[in-house]
Amino acid sequence: MSRSITVVTGGSRGIGAATCRRLAADGHDLVLGYVRDTEAADEVARDVRGAGARCVVVRADTAVEADVERLFEIAEEQVGPITGLVNNAGVTGRIGRLADTPTDVLRAVVDVNLTGTLLCSRRAAQLMTAHGGGAIVNVSSAAATLGSPGEYVHYAATKAAVDALTLGLAKELGPDGVRVNAVAPGVIDTGIHAAGGDPGRAERLASGIPLRRPGRAEEIAAAVSWLLSPEASYTTGTVLRVAGGR
Repeated sequence: MSRSITVVTGGSRGIGAATCRRLAADGHDLVLGYVRDTEAADEVARDVRGAGARCVVVRADTAVEADVERLFEIAEEQVGPITGLVNNAGVTGRIGRLADTPTDVLRAVVDVNLTGTLLCSRRAAQLMTAHGGGAIVNVSSAAATLGSPGEYVHYAATKAAVDALTLGLAKELGPDGVRVNAVAPGVIDTGIHAAGGDPGRAERLASGIPLRRPGRAEEIAAAVSWLLSPEASYTTGTVLRVAGGR
């Protein structure tokens, strides 16, 4: 039985890193895309290879079309025909009110979270359609339906757009044998909160979560892996909320 070959963007940290490790354990060979931290990306790649999987590391900014083209070109040339894509790369910008958010931050969040996801999805759709099938999983957010007032309304808006993309592209690609789904994490204990300027946010919000704790990156990775697997073969156009009840 041939192994799955999956591209994971933003694979060097947080949910992306946990997803790479989980997919390797579940029989995927990986193409790990990252934008900044080479050392972290290489560490994840070592773990992936230690699990018996192949792993190619590619530095690529998903908001840049040429980088996306190169990411998939390297994937196909060095690993093989792509069967899966995890659109995980994402940024929040600094936590704060929309009225106080600089334009360059707004544009960066839209460029990475939405334009980057569109560019990667488009390229994957072209390749998977030609190959006769595949699966795409977008990493959305519970923020898409909560709105995140006072924190990052702009981020929530991009994730709502990702949900719309998931539904529309699933309908568009279903006849070609390509499934498209999303996972919507809630508050997950990763470095994204510190990057947004509030390192204690996950624990601070725990009391407002029905399960009374933040989630773990590994719990999101498990959902991603299921959606990519044959067990989810009749699941498409679905946004799977993994948010502790929020």
